[in-house]
Amino acid sequence: MADKAVLQVKDLAVDLAGREVLHDVDLTVHAGELVSLIGPNGAGKTTLLRAILALTPVSRGAIMIDGHSAVESRGRIGYVPQRHDFAWDFPISVEKAVMSGRVHRIGWFRRPGQADRDAVEHALERVDMTALRTRPIGELSGGQRQRVLVARALALRPALMLLDEPFTGLDVPTQELLTTLFAQLVGEGNALMMTTHDLAAAAGMSTRLCLLNQTVVATGHPDDLRDPEVWLRAFGVTQSAGLLRTMGADT
Repeated sequence: MADKAVLQVKDLAVDLAGREVLHDVDLTVHAGELVSLIGPNGAGKTTLLRAILALTPVSRGAIMIDGHSAVESRGRIGYVPQRHDFAWDFPISVEKAVMSGRVHRIGWFRRPGQADRDAVEHALERVDMTALRTRPIGELSGGQRQRVLVARALALRPALMLLDEPFTGLDVPTQELLTTLFAQLVGEGNALMMTTHDLAAAAGMSTRLCLLNQTVVATGHPDDLRDPEVWLRAFGVTQSAGLLRTMGADT
């Protein structure tokens, strides 16, 4: 199971407003992996996530999730967006917000069944939000909101989880809870990919790093990415940059 390729991106290119944002992207995420997608601002990280979600058209290449195309896989991907991308002023409870993650499974005009309610209950338990299930989402703290977004993705029971900057602006207890949860999910054979600017955290928790700057510059276990050249090419920094010391690539 751990060798199963859940996400396969092959020869991917994306053009936006006449500008090539991504080109020649080849990337695979296996079951039991947490792959951190890292690179400078404007490198195309969020664009790649949106292409996998079939929200951004591709100009070339293929994306397969569990053997299905990106368009066919919308109900197979659990997506955790950045917190500001969610409508927190919408008048619904925590439980209903998490249930909204199952819309692609339930259908737009059908009522949730027992399997849907069980999935939501389990997701709330995993992020320690059961006690707040009836609270309006607009009354939540930043850390609680992030846990709702993670539960919403988990409720889908997805083949693949995509997380866009999941640790930005979080309090330490929430960071620790999510770090532990993501490690548990990987240990259970789930496939996760996240974007992050926290390079030290990425190196500490990822099974593999993917350095992206319009294309994949390098990928591998953090211990195998000690060559300063790959970091210089990915981030466009100088040899003296603190980035190299952070990643142990300055020797």
